Amino acid sequence: MTETLTMPQMELTLAERVRSFPYWYHRIELPNGVVTPGWAPLAKEAYRIPADLTGKRVLDVGAWDGYWTFEALKRGAAEVVAIDDFSDLLGSLKTEDRKSWQTFDMCREALGYDHQRCQRYEESIYGITEERYGRFDVVFCFGVLYHLRHPLLALDGLSAICNESIHIESAILDDFSPYRGGLGNGYANGQIVAEFYPEDQYGGNSTNWWVPTMHCLGFMTRAAGFPIVQGWKLVDNPGTLSLCRGFVQASKHV
Repeated sequence: MTETLTMPQMELTLAERVRSFPYWYHRIELPNGVVTPGWAPLAKEAYRIPADLTGKRVLDVGAWDGYWTFEALKRGAAEVVAIDDFSDLLGSLKTEDRKSWQTFDMCREALGYDHQRCQRYEESIYGITEERYGRFDVVFCFGVLYHLRHPLLALDGLSAICNESIHIESAILDDFSPYRGGLGNGYANGQIVAEFYPEDQYGGNSTNWWVPTMHCLGFMTRAAGFPIVQGWKLVDNPGTLSLCRGFVQASKHV
């Protein structure tokens, strides 16, 4: 006999599934009041994502659990392609704690998005080509750039498949440099600078390779083919390393 779940049982089942995963990066609101226990994004409004993405084809690079993928769909995107290579362990996670697409798939199912409108692929950022994935109107690249050994190459590649705009969030050096004394000892005077970390100098994470200043991030994006660039910091005077973040929103046309 097939058992019919009551609403409390359905809620408990979803909550139990969420708790079964050892780590969540994103805090995602699911049906029946269930929320995944992640910590990102720190401030949703700070990303300044367009409220209306109706009909847009969106690429979400570094999707993790899928917060921004699902947010784009909520805002009307016709299709979103999520990309991740699962290489970032935040300097502390065990490899087995990052469950590839399992958390993403669970959220996609709970939110009711079909696999055609909400696609996901394990892929390096350098492998995103028009031949494999088509073209996109809007690109999200959040928490990715500073993990790349070749950030300009990656931005060139994203520009090559983007028709309209790119939205970037990254660690920045304006208020922090491990080589200049840490917090409060960054590059606060508009310098166009990027630092290289051959080991784990930045945040104790060996997958952090390059971090730019806010101005450097903007000019890197412009050099990749996005002439209309806006940039801003997460907070003016960050008190912790986790708040030393910056954003760029850049377009190919006015």
